[in-house]
Amino acid sequence: MKPVVVTRDDVFDVLEQVMDPEVPVLSVVELGIVRDVRMDDGGDGSAMGVTVVVTPTYSGCPAMRVIEHDIAAALEARGVSPVRIETVYAPAWTTDWLTDEARRKLAAYGIAPPSARDAEPDLVPIGRRRTSPLCPLCGSANTRVESEFGSTACKSIVHCNDCGQPFEYFKSI
Repeated sequence: MKPVVVTRDDVFDVLEQVMDPEVPVLSVVELGIVRDVRMDDGGDGSAMGVTVVVTPTYSGCPAMRVIEHDIAAALEARGVSPVRIETVYAPAWTTDWLTDEARRKLAAYGIAPPSARDAEPDLVPIGRRRTSPLCPLCGSANTRVESEFGSTACKSIVHCNDCGQPFEYFKSI
């Protein structure tokens, strides 16, 4: 297959369609996993391939192999070749990288989005939540954490005392 010429914006358009396997309402771009896209020069200024730079939400995230495969498959399906995935761990991923749209989508999906982190110089601020997460179902702050670990390590199980419903909370990191 002859490589196609694409722009960096074209690549990001494709990556906006690659969904996170654990939270399928968020793209890997909205989640902040995609850090950068580097166009590989074909010699005449045209892009012959791409390198997608990603950072996992945490170093042991079991979904990263699936995400890397999905990124490569989506780009290759559009004729982009070769596709390289470069994983970087520093700086570490943070929930600050979630877009505002991603936070809205999380709430609409029934997962409380992470609250803003406190401005502290902690190395690992996870679990240092100062306020109760808002219930994505009724909006109440009258909630309690049932378990620090939910369906994945990046989520907690929370119970709303007002509407009585359990929900997941995407931890602030």
